[in-house]
Amino acid sequence: MTVNANASIVLASPGSIDSFGCAAEKLSNDQKLAGSEIKFFRKSSAGENASQVITSASNRGFLVGVSLCTGHRRRVFHEGCASTHEFETNSIYIRNFSEDYKADFYGYFDFILLEISRAFIERTSAELGRSRILGLRSAAGEQDQLLAHLAQAAAPALSHPEMASKLFVDQLGFAIGTYLVEQYGNGAVATPKTNRLLSQRSVAMAKEMLIAKIDGDLSIAQVADACNLSRSHFTRAFRDTTGQTPHQWLAAQRLERARGLLRQTGLSLAEVAMACGFSDQSHFTRVFSQSVGVSPGNWRRRVHS
Repeated sequence: MTVNANASIVLASPGSIDSFGCAAEKLSNDQKLAGSEIKFFRKSSAGENASQVITSASNRGFLVGVSLCTGHRRRVFHEGCASTHEFETNSIYIRNFSEDYKADFYGYFDFILLEISRAFIERTSAELGRSRILGLRSAAGEQDQLLAHLAQAAAPALSHPEMASKLFVDQLGFAIGTYLVEQYGNGAVATPKTNRLLSQRSVAMAKEMLIAKIDGDLSIAQVADACNLSRSHFTRAFRDTTGQTPHQWLAAQRLERARGLLRQTGLSLAEVAMACGFSDQSHFTRVFSQSVGVSPGNWRRRVHS
């Protein structure tokens, strides 16, 4: 795409700027999905007109962007200088909200954005048993296929936030946070690794809460609160105690319930999928086949043969 570098910058009128400095009336797509720890957004421009984004320094943490298209270019102004960055599909950027930001945008853009608090980055690094990470390094226009794949997994949920599983959103946020800490973390402070286990009572309570919401409509924070633990301590302690993350444990329970229903009832595959918390029969068939090695229909026929 050819961009006119001399195109005029359109400044939005006061009151029409979103929380990232974009002119709200210039957006064709403006979606939001809030997890317990990460806020997901999808922002697309209404056209290719040049525009300008300005935000003041704040304590909101970090903004991570993943480009879903090719053809966007931005000129970012730093103190006394400026740098230009081209964005293609799967290009990413990371910026620190603690710094003033000013950039000229050229060409159409379509981004999935992640707003991540500094506390979340620090807690995630602690959960991994590594040195405590104090922040993320800046990036602009870099290719990152894996981060793009993780971020794009949020696209269906962003389109239909009312149908999004809280546990899925939280687990996706944890996966993204883990990757960001490992690949882009900086300013590490050494912390001792601990091996905290949950009490039998807390394990039983957590499992009871998770199985009661087998569709995943439960956040990690809710379970952690019930156990009187922070999210980071609960997540790591549950894994250390059971050998699985809460999401992995619940996924195993879904499959175990599905096998029981397939063996003992005449429910259709669609009915089994619904009873076990899968979004639909296709999702159930895919997950079951990947885990067991055969489709649920074939598994049922083998058991009953």
